[in-house]
Amino acid sequence: MQNSLRYLLVFFLCTLQLGAQDLSEKANAFLDLLSDELSSKAQFTLGDEERFNMNYIPIDRKGPTFHDFDEVQKNAALELLRASISQVAYDKVMEIRELEKVLRIIENNDAKMSDGRPRRDPLNYHFCIFGKPSPNEAWGWRFEGHHISLNFTSMDGNLTSATPFFFGTNPGIVKIEEQRGKQVLRAEAELGLELINSMAPDQLKIAKFSESAPEDIITTNQRKVGGIEKKGITYADLKEDQKKLFMRLLDVYIGNYIFEFSETFREKIKNAGLENLNFAWAGGVQEGTGTYYRIHGPMLLIEFDNTQNDANHVHVVIRDLTNDYAEDLLQQHYAEKH
Repeated sequence: MQNSLRYLLVFFLCTLQLGAQDLSEKANAFLDLLSDELSSKAQFTLGDEERFNMNYIPIDRKGPTFHDFDEVQKNAALELLRASISQVAYDKVMEIRELEKVLRIIENNDAKMSDGRPRRDPLNYHFCIFGKPSPNEAWGWRFEGHHISLNFTSMDGNLTSATPFFFGTNPGIVKIEEQRGKQVLRAEAELGLELINSMAPDQLKIAKFSESAPEDIITTNQRKVGGIEKKGITYADLKEDQKKLFMRLLDVYIGNYIFEFSETFREKIKNAGLENLNFAWAGGVQEGTGTYYRIHGPMLLIEFDNTQNDANHVHVVIRDLTNDYAEDLLQQHYAEKH
């Protein structure tokens, strides 16, 4: 009965907000405010290889940044971002950008990018639009900079792909006076540790596949993810309280998306079978030790890694193994049209 009521509520809210997934109006409002020069920097074809150039380290990137915008343009850019993700995720984006100021203090250096701007810079985040934003055609967009890479694809007015979806934090927990104690990805870290520490010895032997954690997420910035070995304990082998904890952890990641897409994504995961999801762990099982975990299933891969900088530097990513960048859906779409 509870599930039925929930789905009725989802249907009602989706009907009430019909078109809420259509980001084209926000994207066009942003583009219309740009000069010809900035518009040219921001726009690419949908098939441009740049769309797949996902990265999360401080490198030179294409696309205009906050440095290039006046206040009106900046607000329009942020409106597009706000419409594309949940409020929780939007808050994380703002906090991750602010960590650049902390890194300037910690590193105590004035390293510059090739354009002369500081290497650690909360304004150095790029906006790229791929294709012509339209409620009737396929197009996409990306927001990216140090420790953020958010990739979106829309078809026929609906958000059809929102992966790869990457967040990172350095420091994981701020230990200097500037923003002391801030932990942007706290839920991702604490719930993972709570789950692994809830396991009985026989469960832990299955869930933990290595005593040492990898130096980074295994998929890094790969365009196509494949060959990830299925390890860890299955959802079916968790106890009831552990299953609830597992679902709370999963919901933290799904909660980064706007409501309509998060419900669609959650249903896709369930339809692929919760019993087919594995939770795998590597490294220590206490805060402050190098840790890595992943949730892995037929269409889903979520990775969490906290090993760098004495286990105080976090990377997390969500990948849809069947629909990153909506590549498969776009191929099907164009085949049907032609």
